[in-house]
Amino acid sequence: MDIKKLGDKIVQARKENRMSQAQLAQLLFISPQAVGKWERGESVPDFITINRLSEIFNLDLNYFSENTPAQKEELAIKNRANNTDQTGQKNNAEMAPSISVSEPLLTNFSGGAFVGTDFAGVNAPERKFWGSDLKGVDFSEADLKGSSFKNSDVSDGNFEGADLTDCVLANNNLSGTNFNKAVLVRTEFSSSDLTHARFTDINLIDVKMVSGDLRKTIFENCEFDGVDFSSSDMSGLCLDRQLFINVKFDNACLKGVSFKGAALKNVSFRSTFALTNRYYKTLKSIDFDGAMMDKLTYAALKGAGVDLPNVTKV
Repeated sequence: MDIKKLGDKIVQARKENRMSQAQLAQLLFISPQAVGKWERGESVPDFITINRLSEIFNLDLNYFSENTPAQKEELAIKNRANNTDQTGQKNNAEMAPSISVSEPLLTNFSGGAFVGTDFAGVNAPERKFWGSDLKGVDFSEADLKGSSFKNSDVSDGNFEGADLTDCVLANNNLSGTNFNKAVLVRTEFSSSDLTHARFTDINLIDVKMVSGDLRKTIFENCEFDGVDFSSSDMSGLCLDRQLFINVKFDNACLKGVSFKGAALKNVSFRSTFALTNRYYKTLKSIDFDGAMMDKLTYAALKGAGVDLPNVTKV
């Protein structure tokens, strides 16, 4: 079908329903930019979305067919929009869009195939993505507060600037995912693969990264406040020149981790099991060169036999 003609039909139906691009995008769980591209003929919606459009506008699916004459298109919308009762007044029930823009959106996107889908900027709190294929999905600047991602492939995804407050991302493939400047408050990343995932320019508050593979995760210019890394494998990780307050590294694998120039306050490096020689050796392999730490953290590490020759107590 001529994509420009299809775009014109979407514009006409949307305007007859007195709906903005943003309102239509909200009903479809996409960005307003995507709607704009359809209407300008730069891209086309898939068949499932076209079916959804016909439901939203209360139109026959044939309306979007290339073979539907223009006169019929206009008449179909005009008759619906201007339908009158016997007194000659417009029937408000017929005038209204089939779905109110204030109606709650779809909440469960589990099991879906959304590879490369554009969700940039969507307002979508408390959504569920369980067992979904989200490889390469763009959630940049999206409001996803309270949403959950479980047992899903979110590799190479983009969450730059997204609000992930109170989100749960458990048992996912998050390798290569970008979290630059994301809002991470009480966010949970339990038991997930974060290989080459990027956390940059973020203040992580009360975040859980327990039981995860963090050996090749990238943390740069971050502040960690109340973060729990318990039981995660962090071997060889570079955490230089970053701030750690009330952070737990309990029973984490910390072999060869670098905290050069970092600041640590009330940070725990305890083992949840017996303090074995192997655990002591792991702690001694950590590089704290040039770090600053409070007296309690310093004393706990010294008590475990860690050598801290170039550390400043504050």
